[in-house]
Amino acid sequence: MVKSRRQASDARPTMMDVAAAAGVSQATVSLVLSGSKLARLTDATRQRVNEAAERLNYKFVRRGQKSAPAGQSTILFIADELSTDPWMSLAFEGARDRALEVGINVILGVSHGDADIETNILASMGRQELLGVIYGTILTRQVHLPAAFDEHRSVLVNCHDEAGVLPSVIPADLLGGRIATEHLIYLGHRRVAMINGQQGLDTSRDRLKGYRQALTTYDIPFDASLVRPGNWEPSSGYAMTMELMRLESPPDAIFCANDLMALGCYDALRELGLDVPGDIAVVGFDDREIARSMHPPLTTLVLPQYEMGRTAAELLLDGVGGLPTKSNRIKVECELIERESTIGKHEPAVVPERAE
Repeated sequence: MVKSRRQASDARPTMMDVAAAAGVSQATVSLVLSGSKLARLTDATRQRVNEAAERLNYKFVRRGQKSAPAGQSTILFIADELSTDPWMSLAFEGARDRALEVGINVILGVSHGDADIETNILASMGRQELLGVIYGTILTRQVHLPAAFDEHRSVLVNCHDEAGVLPSVIPADLLGGRIATEHLIYLGHRRVAMINGQQGLDTSRDRLKGYRQALTTYDIPFDASLVRPGNWEPSSGYAMTMELMRLESPPDAIFCANDLMALGCYDALRELGLDVPGDIAVVGFDDREIARSMHPPLTTLVLPQYEMGRTAAELLLDGVGGLPTKSNRIKVECELIERESTIGKHEPAVVPERAE
């Protein structure tokens, strides 16, 4: 027994230990301790990670600038589409930056979700020995990749395969929905509404689950009339806010499942003569550039695409190095960025005690 205790006390702390102590993911610990300046993390999160690492005496081992494996100097990043949304561009940048640290290039291809195009892109790379392939999608969803991917080490970004065979990196949408709702409840709001995204998508389903979990934690009954379906566009945020505010007992806070719907929500509240956050608090999701310039600036959650791309490249590098992946589905947290849209006049809530 004494020996086992000594072994436990002498055990070196791991990155997982730091993540648990700081209340963040391993991906976030890696980004902070590696000194990444492009990751969208708040100073408070960086400080929390650094303090946890110092407290545990954790020493971060930085990969050297080693050369790529013989003949394997390229990663292929295939995106299903590049649109006005920045998400796949950010994921590509994250993967590229991580790969360049070890002398590996990343090539971008766009398939428009067409299996034939994806097969042709892979075939065109036939003369190059690929280290691996990263496949990313604009919407978080299940994918069915053509057989050509079976010939390459592959990692998925913002998507997952039906069998769960391929490693995938996705946003922690359920936790994000819970954090957004708990933030509003903690500020004292009790009639918290949600304008959700397009129905049938993983993102919408998980953010709604998080919303409901938060209500349960604070013993607030779920009221279906406070949940409205949107379509990610400002017009639906406007229309659904108008519906919510016509209720006999309207909400005192609204969680919009993305920033664009929050923009429409603002327009509706302004038209009704209501003040944000004095009369009603609003939280968004994604942390688009527009969230910072809204009046007032929007409290929102970061959609961590850069971090997800970087993590995907890390998984490919680990796979080449023979390091096993403990989980085939890695969820990267969506950090809350608090701004003026939730600074209200309410008293903070107290989390109810649970009976054992």
